[in-house]
Amino acid sequence: MTKSPILIVLVALLSGCQTLTSTIEQRVEAQVLDNAASPHEISETLLSAIQAPIEVDEPPPVFDDVWERIRYQLSIEVPQNRPVVAERNYYQRHQRYMDRISKRAEPYLYFIVEEVEKREMPIEIALLPIVESAFDPFGYSHRSASGIWQFMPQTGERFNLKQNWWYDGRRDIVQSTRAALDYLTYLHKTLEGDWLNAIAAYNSGEGRLLKAIRKNRKKHLPTDFWSLDLPRETTAYVPKLLALSDLLKRQDEFKVTWNPIINAQVVETIDVDSQIDLALAAQMADITLTELYRLNPGFNRWATDPDGPHILLLPSDKIDTFKTKLAVTEAKDRLRWQYYTVNRGDTLSVIAKKFSTSSSAIQSLNKLNSHIIRIGQKLLVPLSDGELKSEHLPSQVRMAVNKNQKSKKTHVVKSGDTLWDISREYDVTIKQLASWNKLKTQSVLRLGQKLTVYQNTKSKPNTTLVSTSRTITYKVRRGDSLARIASKFNLTVKEIIKWNNLAGQKYLHPGQKLKLKVDVKRT
Repeated sequence: MTKSPILIVLVALLSGCQTLTSTIEQRVEAQVLDNAASPHEISETLLSAIQAPIEVDEPPPVFDDVWERIRYQLSIEVPQNRPVVAERNYYQRHQRYMDRISKRAEPYLYFIVEEVEKREMPIEIALLPIVESAFDPFGYSHRSASGIWQFMPQTGERFNLKQNWWYDGRRDIVQSTRAALDYLTYLHKTLEGDWLNAIAAYNSGEGRLLKAIRKNRKKHLPTDFWSLDLPRETTAYVPKLLALSDLLKRQDEFKVTWNPIINAQVVETIDVDSQIDLALAAQMADITLTELYRLNPGFNRWATDPDGPHILLLPSDKIDTFKTKLAVTEAKDRLRWQYYTVNRGDTLSVIAKKFSTSSSAIQSLNKLNSHIIRIGQKLLVPLSDGELKSEHLPSQVRMAVNKNQKSKKTHVVKSGDTLWDISREYDVTIKQLASWNKLKTQSVLRLGQKLTVYQNTKSKPNTTLVSTSRTITYKVRRGDSLARIASKFNLTVKEIIKWNNLAGQKYLHPGQKLKLKVDVKRT
């Protein structure tokens, strides 16, 4: 159909603004085509179109700081009720705690924000690891939850987080983030699109939320989070997240500082595609072993799992260096190993126990198709203790071994430190620490007190590089015994008795609280 002369003239007058022209042309032409508009009505339409505000899509701002990137996208309404205000006041009073959170979150936060945005989830989800673990990758609860997202063992298995002697996916930053967002997406769908209820269910389980919702519906009561009858821990859980969101959004008003974290990709994943000694991997990436474990806290031992995953998270600026060295290193040279001749009575499990490794690691390194071995057969056995005894070792490994010399270090006591914690961190005994510092083994330490520690210069990944010891409070359940609790947390009965002054006490009673000092990697 031919356009109206009026339409052509009016649109021509506005040809300087393409967006405005398109909008007006659509409105006016609709009236002309309708054959129901007079010239006066068309003029009125044109006038209203000109006066109406024109929406122009603007690109989102670019931020240097990840916290500011989160702040810009905060969308969940924060009610100023008593639970939220109480939690906000707590965080506001503890600036040093907020500083520690930023320091811990620094390697991980950009990656987490990217993943949350990809799924178009509320950006507040990126703050959830603060509530769960304060971004402590070795965070561990009395209920056996672990990692920055605090997965229980069973929930971890449900969302495909591998857990074995070598590796715990609940502590793997990449895999646990994937699983946490999968879980929250499922909860959001299950709980009819209510994000606060989904977040609450992440803490207490969807069964508990669904039960509370059914209970309220029977009574014709609202089913939003604030109206549900939930456990005390869960009723505080959501307000904690909202309080953090409010503090970030109004940081100037509450005078809280969020230490900047660069808004750029600083770490990347690389698939090694075979088992690799983590000390060697650190050397190849030109980083310290401490840094490698900080980025890859999912590994329990000195090497990746023989059966995978073999994916490492490394600093972006070290990826090319690592790839170059990896390309010229054969798979068998990626482990510390020595030759072992099979003797009468040996099995793979017997040899594995002798060298503190696993049958699968020996089988993988020697490319064995079965567990059958024969007397006199020479096997390559992975080493876990750093004592390399064979002349047939890769040059890269020999270079990585340091001389066994003592070095003097000074440890400054931090809040919560005990002699036991410090002894675990430096792989020494409590008696040695007490002797070196003229203390009693039961001495209470002062904040800021300086302790002398003598330590071997060679490193042992499982104990000296990253402190994985945590003190937890365990609540005794019906049917518990000291032996059962000790077995559950890989402790001894004597240790539990000593830490809790239980000498002479024959029985435990339900509800009793015990102090336990656990090694997260070995529990």
